[in-house]
Amino acid sequence: MTDRAVFITGVGGGIGAALGAAYRSAGWRVIGSGRKAPDPEICDHFIEADLDALAEDDAVLERVAENVRAALDGAKLAALINNAATQILAPADKLTAADWRSTMNVNLTAPFRLSQAFLPDLEAARGTILNIGSVHARATKPEFAAYATSKAALHGMTRALAVDLGDRVRVVCLAPAAISTPMLMAGFEGREAAFKSLEACHPAGRIGQPDEVAKAALFLTGPDAGFATGTTFWLDGGVLSRLHDPV
Repeated sequence: MTDRAVFITGVGGGIGAALGAAYRSAGWRVIGSGRKAPDPEICDHFIEADLDALAEDDAVLERVAENVRAALDGAKLAALINNAATQILAPADKLTAADWRSTMNVNLTAPFRLSQAFLPDLEAARGTILNIGSVHARATKPEFAAYATSKAALHGMTRALAVDLGDRVRVVCLAPAAISTPMLMAGFEGREAAFKSLEACHPAGRIGQPDEVAKAALFLTGPDAGFATGTTFWLDGGVLSRLHDPV
């Protein structure tokens, strides 16, 4: 039996699935949540959870926390990975109050409430909270107002929690640029030129792979990153370092 467990939200998505597979391969007990069950190879135990509801309903939060603790099976909760996110794209003048509230609930409030709920477990394990941020926290595009704001706030929350929690629990952020998830690739189906343009925007000459995010997460939640807290690791292929001037 493994003595380390991780709880990953959004485990059924492209990055979430890579996280689950990587942590299982590294010998962790993986507990995942989402709206629908992933491939059974991805996690040891799946909990259906609606983070929009969890953000506003104490009973939902308590039920999820109880289910996670029941699924530990003797392991210590050594990491919480706030990975799940929603991305509602619209011009700023077209975003509804419901769009804004749902984005903040899922991308920001739920991670905070989960961090609160599992603080005793993580502290007992000398564990880590890992927030999956985004390059959109620093540089964004049209129609990303809700998403970019939520991610910028998540980065800020990472720093604030690290200061509040001190040496009790480490809090770090991992911020990827474009990652080759099934959802992203589906959006470029039949648009090869547009995809090549996206790759070319990154000085690395390509977009990232989900397993690269997972490997970075394993490092950040592991003992070799023990001095890292309150910081963001930019897995961005250099895109934030590049100045795009009109020709």
